[in-house]
Amino acid sequence: MTTFTPKSSDINAQWWVVDAADKPLGRVATEVARVLRGKHKPIFTPHLDTGDHVVVLNASRVKLTGNKAEQKTYFRHSGFMGGERHIPFKRMIASHPERVIELAVKGMLPKNALGRQIRKKLKVYGGSEHPHAGQQPQPLEI
Repeated sequence: MTTFTPKSSDINAQWWVVDAADKPLGRVATEVARVLRGKHKPIFTPHLDTGDHVVVLNASRVKLTGNKAEQKTYFRHSGFMGGERHIPFKRMIASHPERVIELAVKGMLPKNALGRQIRKKLKVYGGSEHPHAGQQPQPLEI
């Protein structure tokens, strides 16, 4: 008996659209990461990209539970001595709401070339409009 490995002709990527308005950041990120990785499909293979494309809308209206909105910070480092920056969640959501979702999903994907390839299939928009209507994305309920 041999192990089934899907061929490129077996992998059929669909498009999904997620409305993140008034939903917890972690819940949205885990579902998006699961669909991007392809774990919802019966042909899931850990070393292949069997996932789908995901469009996330209303990233600027995502919520955090408890006191996390005041306490959460994002870390950056320039590479120089003393070049570390801690950006509060409130400033990040005000200036770059797309990055909040992208960084949450990035932490849930593999940290290798496959993870970087999978991350390219994530499209995040701060508002409710997106240019991917031609792909006919289906709504993904969270």
